Amino acid sequence: RQARAEARADAILASMPLQELRRARELSQQTLAKAMETTQGEISKLEHRTDAYISTLRSYVEAMHGRLRIIAEFPEGNYEITQFEEIDRVSSG
Repeated sequence: RQARAEARADAILASMPLQELRRARELSQQTLAKAMETTQGEISKLEHRTDAYISTLRSYVEAMHGRLRIIAEFPEGNYEITQFEEIDRVSSG
């Protein structure tokens, strides 16, 4: 029973909106905006969007010292999609 409760807690913690993720990392919108070289208002807009560019999400996560991974889930297994990492590196470099 405790294992089931812990698994549910882990699932809740593992899936949260951007705003909650930032708060869990104890960062303000201002701090994140400075790290991303943008404005606090743009961070607020991003946190309330239902759609965003992958490169923008990557910048947001990396500003919190994380790494964005895109996983496709299928009944037979999960696959990490890496082509967007390559596109971003090529266009940045």
